[in-house]
Amino acid sequence: MSYTLRGRIESRLMALLPVLLGACAAAAALRHWWPVELVLLMGAIGVALDLQLWHRILPYQPAWSSLLLGAAELGAVLAVVYGFGLHAPLGPGLALFATGWLVAFLLGQAGFPWLRLDYAEGGGELGRAGLVAAAGIGLALVGSGAAWYARRPPVVHLAAGVHQGPLVLTRRMNLVGEPGAVVRGGIVVRHDDVHVQNVTVVGGQNGITVSGVHGTVLDGVTVTGAKLDGIHVRLADVIIRNCSVDMLGNPLGQGIDISYNLDMGMSMVEHCTVTGGMQGIATHSSMTEVMNNTVSRTTRLGIDMTEMSMGSVMDNEVRDALGVGIQCNDRSMCMIERNSVVGTRADVASGDPSRGGVGLLASFQAEAYVRDNRLAANPVPSSTISDSTIRPYNWKP
Repeated sequence: MSYTLRGRIESRLMALLPVLLGACAAAAALRHWWPVELVLLMGAIGVALDLQLWHRILPYQPAWSSLLLGAAELGAVLAVVYGFGLHAPLGPGLALFATGWLVAFLLGQAGFPWLRLDYAEGGGELGRAGLVAAAGIGLALVGSGAAWYARRPPVVHLAAGVHQGPLVLTRRMNLVGEPGAVVRGGIVVRHDDVHVQNVTVVGGQNGITVSGVHGTVLDGVTVTGAKLDGIHVRLADVIIRNCSVDMLGNPLGQGIDISYNLDMGMSMVEHCTVTGGMQGIATHSSMTEVMNNTVSRTTRLGIDMTEMSMGSVMDNEVRDALGVGIQCNDRSMCMIERNSVVGTRADVASGDPSRGGVGLLASFQAEAYVRDNRLAANPVPSSTISDSTIRPYNWKP
């Protein structure tokens, strides 16, 4: 059909309204703001493209073109999400976008013509309904913003200097370290909706422990000298970003371990640097996205997804690991894309042929789907054992 500019925008906003309301409900249930952010971003990009591009180049828009326009808008949304560091998990985010596109398509082809009989002749304009849609979006945005503001954890500033730990956080808060703030002996998170920012942790059984809670964010933390794990997560969902974990000199410790939270939604580890330890980043029975991290000088594995984990390992750099660079293990399903694994060394002392300097290993009935990985200077670029598979990302049976 031939849309007027007003018709394009009104139709888009009306179709966006039920998706935005659903995103508000999802944000309240998940205790994360990203569903609302993503829907608003979808709407903003769509309206911008309507104004600047689609209205100019598509005076007549056939129904089949919705697929092409949807793909282009998805690409723009992903570019903004990853370019500006918005923290929407990939799988649920794609599902939300697909839902929005499907709702818009069905309403445009059936719902709006039924609601307004002259919909096609009027160029997609909805009259008063269009104003109602704009007002509804405004009210939903104000309401969800008010709910978010009311639920913000209070900000607690940690003064510069050394604070003796373990520091146990038992209420909602945003703990922000002033420059030079150091906690000696570890931090333990024991409440939902705790954010820890710009704090250095030295020592402790684990540097930072997160257990049995929701909504934890660790941003800009530095961990050194932990005895077991630098960051230890159990039965909890977490976002970890911009961190530094130094486990050098600890051959049995792990940099970041996220385990047994498969039923708690997606966790994320991104833009972290992990050095040393037995494993750099490990997940067990978890849904986690591991993105844009640097892992080096580990004594067993660089990045490990194991024990029926599901997730993605994307755009990471693994250097100078002993034995294996990246592993998908124990019936896990792993999307492994655009990683650089360089200089993995053979673990001759172990006597284990599967640790012969393998850049990418799938083991024990695991399924790894790979694309555009750079595997350089590894004695064995990739390998599968114990009825496992490594397949191209778009493989079909």
